[in-house]
Order: sequence, then structure tokens, then C-alpha cells
Amino acid sequence: MAEIITIGEILVEVMAKHVGQKFDTTGEFIGPFPSGAPAIFIDQARKTGSSSAIVSTVGNDGFGQINIERLKQDGVDVRFIRTVAEKTTGIAFVTYKENGDRDFIFTIKDSAAACITRDDVKEQIFENCKYYHIMGCSAFNEEMIAAIKKAVGIARANNAQISFDPNIRKELMENEKIKEFIDFALHTCDIFLPGEDELKWITGIWDEKEAIRSVMEKGIRYVVVKRGKKGCTVYENESSFDIDPYEVTEVDPTGAGDCFAGTLVSLLNQGKSIYEAAQFANAAGAYAVTKKGPMEGTATLDELQEFMNYIGGTTKCL
Repeated sequence: MAEIITIGEILVEVMAKHVGQKFDTTGEFIGPFPSGAPAIFIDQARKTGSSSAIVSTVGNDGFGQINIERLKQDGVDVRFIRTVAEKTTGIAFVTYKENGDRDFIFTIKDSAAACITRDDVKEQIFENCKYYHIMGCSAFNEEMIAAIKKAVGIARANNAQISFDPNIRKELMENEKIKEFIDFALHTCDIFLPGEDELKWITGIWDEKEAIRSVMEKGIRYVVVKRGKKGCTVYENESSFDIDPYEVTEVDPTGAGDCFAGTLVSLLNQGKSIYEAAQFANAAGAYAVTKKGPMEGTATLDELQEFMNYIGGTTKCL
């Protein structure tokens, strides 16, 4: 059984061909691309050397099949992806603004992705689990939240570490059930992976060091603040260190944070230090944005090492 496990949505992404294209105007789109934040995370974890599995649901259609085949091709254990015959696989439509922002239209809540239940979470899946990864974006209905909480309980019983990437939009923080879920995840996780803004939204504290102190008081071992093109900062106990960014030309930012998280957790699972894991995670996020398509930017350690050497990094994964 897999050492790294996650639960959450699998979908395809269909993206605008041109920057500045809008949803209210007829235009060209390309895709479908395999996607879903949990799927991207687990694909990256596997490609960087850790045995990995995902619990999810897809429709009995080509969109589901393109995801299953991609994950299987990269070595992810797909046995726990259930096909829901009466639902279609979820779709994310994406357009890109001139300033780099994106607009989305999702069909997830009415798709097969919304059919994940606590019954999909079985104890035997976690027999060899070392890390269970919580995705905040997956907490979009009560049954999914129940499934995630059940998984946390089983993972903890197996002495697994819990990592948590909030990956959540600001407006959802007004939802009381989401707030409760975030609080649960913060009191549960060993590794917290927020973006700069997410840390502020979640804690309500705008001073970063104070915000970090407030979450680490909950018993979190590592907080890694993702800063996108500015790199990242790792906090451990009373110490912290910055990882410098890699300067690249951005093609598509979707999935970069998931590649970052997948690499970090995978390398920690393989016994690497938090410093080395964060170095490679930073490179993985930078590498991901140079590719078109959310899962097209996943990479092996060898590919990341080559990328780091080319851009100017010197860290080696021994």
C-alpha cells in the first residue's frame, strides 16, 4: 500500500487559448487536461519517488479515463478511484487576464467528484501510510468533510504525519462549516502549507510572525509559506529560513502549489531535511508554471535537478 495518500476531486481543465479571452465572448479553448488539486499533488509525490494513492470518484467517460490513465502512467495507485455511472467527471473552465489573474467556472459540485463519501475511505488503504495530505479545496460538501476526517483518524492510528494545504478562496472563509474544517485541519496537521494571503485570511492576523506563532501554538511542526514568484519561507519552532525563487517565464500557474506540496511531502517521506525538501519544492513550483496544463508541470527529481542546475540552483538530492 502507498506511503502518501490524499482524498479529493479529480477533474479535467479546459483553458482559454488566448490571454484576455472572456467567458461571455465566444473564443477558442484547449483541453481537456488531467487536473484536480489532489490529483496533481499525488502525481507529483509519485514522480518524485514516493509510493502514492488517491481516493476519488470520476464519471464513466473520457474525462475520467484521461485522468486515470495519466495517474496510472506516472505510477500512482488508482485502485481507489471509484467510477460513478450516473455522473460526469468534473470540469474546470479557465480564462487568463492580462494582469496574470484567472477566472474559473467549475462543474464540480454536480459532478462525480461530489460523490466521494466516508465509505470510500477504508482502513486497509492506510496500512502503510506515512503521510496523509488534506486539501482545503476538497471540503466542498459535508460528506467529503466526513471522509477527510475519517481518513485523518485512520492515518493517525497508523502513526502517519498529516500535511495540510488550505488552497482556498477568500470568499469561502465566510462559510462557518469551512471555518470549522480549517480549524480542525490546523489542530490536526504536522505540516501547514499556506500561501501568504491564506495565512492572513485563516488567522485574521496581518503580521506574518504573529500569524505563524498563532498557528504553531496548535502543535504544528513545520509551516511553509508559499510566496509564488518570491520563493517560500519555512518556519520550525523558533527558527525560520527563506528559499530564494527561481526566475522563469510563466506559461500557466495552475497546479504550481500542488507540485510544490507534492515534492515537499514526498522528500520528507524519503527522509530528507525540511531545508532540502523545501529547496526542491520551490523548484517544482517554478518548473510547473513553465508548462501549459495543470498536471503537465509535474516532474521527476532528475528533471528538477536538471532544472535547478540550469537556472542556477546547487542543491543535490542525495
